[in-house]
Amino acid sequence: MQWTSILLLAGLCSLTQGQYDEDNHWWIQYLRNQQSTYYDPYDPYPYEPSEPYPYGVEEGPSYAYGAPPPPEPRDCPQECDCPPNFPTAMYCDNRNLKYLPFVPSRMKYVYFQNNQISAIQEGVFDNATGLLWIALHGNQITSDKIGRKVFSRLRQLERLYLDHNNLTRMPGPLPRSLRELHLDHNQISRVPNNALEGLENLTALYLHHNEIQEVGSSMRGLRSLILLDLSYNHLRRVPDGLPSALEQLYLEHNNVYTVPDSYFRGSPKLLYVRLSHNSLTNNGLATNTFNSSSILELDLSYNQLQKIPPVNTNLENLYLQGNRINEFSISSFCTVVDVMNFSKLQVLRLDGNEIKRSAMPVDAPLCLRLASLIEI
Repeated sequence: MQWTSILLLAGLCSLTQGQYDEDNHWWIQYLRNQQSTYYDPYDPYPYEPSEPYPYGVEEGPSYAYGAPPPPEPRDCPQECDCPPNFPTAMYCDNRNLKYLPFVPSRMKYVYFQNNQISAIQEGVFDNATGLLWIALHGNQITSDKIGRKVFSRLRQLERLYLDHNNLTRMPGPLPRSLRELHLDHNQISRVPNNALEGLENLTALYLHHNEIQEVGSSMRGLRSLILLDLSYNHLRRVPDGLPSALEQLYLEHNNVYTVPDSYFRGSPKLLYVRLSHNSLTNNGLATNTFNSSSILELDLSYNQLQKIPPVNTNLENLYLQGNRINEFSISSFCTVVDVMNFSKLQVLRLDGNEIKRSAMPVDAPLCLRLASLIEI
């Protein structure tokens, strides 16, 4: 009986030792498998060895034991902030970034402004096609380094900020959903006729502080456009046709020398027109150029006008300072002067001209009865 107990105990010990041997073999295999390289399908950018990996991924040896495990989804790139109380926004601004990080699919608003980004690589936003706002202003982006179709899949995009970069051409194609396009403070020299094709929902277009010499008829198809800013460029002519919904037109600080007759009649909602600091003369203006009933504010200051151009009686603010005007013609404001016919003008600036206050006709107070300021 004692010998039987001893043999049974020895057998159990041998079996347990075999299990441990197998466990040790399995654990070594597991450790080998864990040495595989983490695979990142969302990283389209090559990085120099000296640079850190964009999402905290460490480089390792090649995976030698079958397919790698699927990558874990990233909640927010380590270079950026994704506040929990605003889960659809990603803030990557003012961080000296040289590349665009991965954008999680849930994002609607991404802010990359004020970095050192020089390229927008093709497909960089393909994972987040529901984006509404993209802020890329204040970088070093050039036209040659923008993917041709990088914005075309963003069919919900409403606002695109590319101002304060190094663009020399209009980007495109752009999604039809776009409502605001900021391209000011670049080096764009022209706007081709098809550059804004299909942007029928665009309401605001900022192209000021560029080197634009010509825009042609590129604005005609923008049927929802309310604000157009082309100031501080090199335009010699106004755009060929304005959108019918336009309310604000800024063309100051250009080289415009002429405006066609009845030019503003095609924009019946136009309220504010700024043409100061141009090369306008009376010879370049037709009689009815500014006789538009919708315009409330007209700035023609710092040009080369010698006479006050005729304006509509609905005009409320007229700025003519810094010209060469030498006469005060009341017919420029009122074709008929009586109790029932008068101008709605409230502010008239004529300072910095060659005219004197004594040159005002006697019927001026009757015509300009609503004026609160007349500066001569």
